This record gives sequence, structure tokens and C-alpha cells, in this order.
Amino acid sequence: VQLQAFGGGLVQSGDSLRLSCIASGGFFSSYIMGWFRQAPGKEREFVATISRSGSATYYSDSAKDRFTISRDNAKNTVYLQMNTLKPEDTARYYCGADPAQATNSVSDMASKYDYWGQGTLVTVSS
Repeated sequence: VQLQAFGGGLVQSGDSLRLSCIASGGFFSSYIMGWFRQAPGKEREFVATISRSGSATYYSDSAKDRFTISRDNAKNTVYLQMNTLKPEDTARYYCGADPAQATNSVSDMASKYDYWGQGTLVTVSS
């Protein structure tokens, strides 16, 4: 499956952004989807994940209460709504697909994801 993420940009602290990731070439609803991010000089870190059906979600502590992950299986798209952005949210955001079997499972481990998009850059100025 091929993933393409977009929606990043330069925003000010407190602003909102919605990232989108469109999948092609695979059976989208068979994948757990996740968002990860990588800031300059840092390792890739987990942000949010959503189960195949969308019934289960899980967030990092930094994303919880500010970010919302959702998916539209009819459109082969996963979203990340980011509110109240902070300068420490500045990073390149990557979407990933995990071909897990369990319907309601989620995954916060990057090693479980077999497919990755190219990332979209989010820069939050103070």
C-alpha cells in the first residue's frame, strides 16, 4: 500500500491543523493506521493510532486531549486533527499502516508498521 500525507504547514502557537493521509494500492480497512512524528535530531515518536474499523484509538500523552485521529474507510483516508498546537509539536509527521489481524487492535510501536508515507512538515512558531 502507498501512503501520501499532506496538510502540514507553518502555524502559530495555539492554532489548529488537520493532516490527511491517503492510501492507495491496498485494502485500507485491513490496516491499523497510525501517526508518528520526528523532530530534527530526535527519534521518530508515536502520536496516535486507530483500529481498522475506527472503533478504538490511542494517543501519546503529548497528543491526548489536543489531537484527534479518525479514518474514513470509504475514502481510504486517515486524519489527524491537531488543536492548540505548541512549538514542541514542530516535526515531520508520518502516517503508517500496520497489517494487523485483530479488528479492534491499535499499535503504538513503529516497528509494527510495514508501510509509511513521505511525511508532512508541521512548524509551530511561538
